[in-house]
Amino acid sequence: MRVREKVQEVLREAVVSGSGTAPWYAKGLRFACTRCGNCCSGASGFVWVGPTEIERIAAYLGLSVEAFHRKHLRRAGWGRSLLEKPNGDCEFLERRPDGTTGCLIHPVRPIQCRTWPFWKSNLESPEAWKRTAAGCPGIGRSEAYPLPIIKAALQDNGRRPL
Repeated sequence: MRVREKVQEVLREAVVSGSGTAPWYAKGLRFACTRCGNCCSGASGFVWVGPTEIERIAAYLGLSVEAFHRKHLRRAGWGRSLLEKPNGDCEFLERRPDGTTGCLIHPVRPIQCRTWPFWKSNLESPEAWKRTAAGCPGIGRSEAYPLPIIKAALQDNGRRPL
């Protein structure tokens, strides 16, 4: 099924199911990562990780879950968050000489990282999306992510305060 047909199907389902009007981003949103690292740095924040994510990252790094907890996590609010460097960068953000960045745990990065920029706070309104775009040069690039993918990202994030 082509993207346009899938979007139309989701919109029809929303009307039929009685969920009301489609979200403002129903036609999709454009995004392509530029590897700027802005989403992994800046003001202090949280990169939430759950038990399954902790196990995957620990295994990837060759650490026990307990060692990973001691070395890379902090207790924050309702759960655990990855540590940050003093400058606000995620401790797994690598800054390269060519100006790009990379994630040292990219294959096992947390759901929060995998679903950027499709977070509830960024999708509250077109204005919230524009504010997010001001700090993310990847927003507005490439082809649009269709509504089903955006909805899946929101669902994957569940109750996380994003």
